[in-house]
Amino acid sequence: MLLLSWLLGEQGLTHLRLGLGFLDGLLLGVVAALALLLAWALDALGEPPNRWHPVAWFGHAAAGVGRRLHGDRATVRSPIRQRLLGALAWWALVLPPTLLAAALQIGLMQALLGAARNGVSPAAALAWMAGTALVLALLIKPTLAWRSLRDHVQQVETALAPSQDDSLSQGRQALAHIVSRDVTQLDAPQVRASALQSLSENLNDAWVAPLLWLALLGLPGAVLYRCANTLDAMWGYRDHRLHSGAWAARSDDVLSWLPARLTAVLIAPRIVLRRWPALRREADRTPSPNGGWPMGALALALDVRLEKPGSYTLNPEAAPPQPADTARAIARCQRAAQAAAALALAAQIVLVVSGLPGTVSTVFQTPPGVEQAAPR
Repeated sequence: MLLLSWLLGEQGLTHLRLGLGFLDGLLLGVVAALALLLAWALDALGEPPNRWHPVAWFGHAAAGVGRRLHGDRATVRSPIRQRLLGALAWWALVLPPTLLAAALQIGLMQALLGAARNGVSPAAALAWMAGTALVLALLIKPTLAWRSLRDHVQQVETALAPSQDDSLSQGRQALAHIVSRDVTQLDAPQVRASALQSLSENLNDAWVAPLLWLALLGLPGAVLYRCANTLDAMWGYRDHRLHSGAWAARSDDVLSWLPARLTAVLIAPRIVLRRWPALRREADRTPSPNGGWPMGALALALDVRLEKPGSYTLNPEAAPPQPADTARAIARCQRAAQAAAALALAAQIVLVVSGLPGTVSTVFQTPPGVEQAAPR
């Protein structure tokens, strides 16, 4: 607000008939977009050690709760009680960080608006904007992990190189860092295919979905999704967690439904436009209602077979992926990640400026005790 006032002058603002609400929204939109750009840049630096990573802290807490939830005593509980306890545990873990994220974002934005309305200098206004964006970016970054995913997939391919001694064993070991399946019986093509499946599916989980929920609901949306996705990975897939992990699994299914399909569009837009029935057929081959969309899109785009032994085979008529296909897959998913970030940037500005009901912009009202100044 102050920067526009400084550039246009008070008379200019009056003649343009720009209301304070619009200017507030514009200021918040610019800061939100800048925060996302900074978070994107921070992701390029890689992940911090687990002892400094909020997702690792959350995972440690979830593991402790999970041991009590899914332990030996779970077998004597009725399925209904297991499901109820699983849902209660999910909320107990997810709600606190989500509410904390909401409080932090609202506090940051209200402090920024308060400073702008108090008539600080243009230099101070820029400093407030930059500082708010940086803090917000540091809070957003733990919900995003494209660089880490890309590097892990590349490490699998590097380990499989024929020049490496015992390359298959090393490839399996590298793959075990990014998949939960048993890797000990996989041959080299299956190891490579598993890495490409993880690349495409986790492009959604670690990048597109958090960005989508960030754009729609701000920081609390991204935190909510990251917590829900983590609990699904820890609680929602094993047989003995069929009941107590049901809420975690279904919650992630709901939150990932739209972003998974958006990820498929970003990975292979031509496939979506020209071969939609084929993509839908491939997506339906997997037990997950969402994972098959990005994996199927990548399989069709590269024209390779992606198989999880004993579970599903995508694009079964094609040949298994070769070393060059890993490079092609990473490049394609890199472009998809960049497109997702660009869309999120645009959405952040549009939704915040417009103040659409249900979006994060509606919670950033005038801070208590701060009066809106009428244009002079």
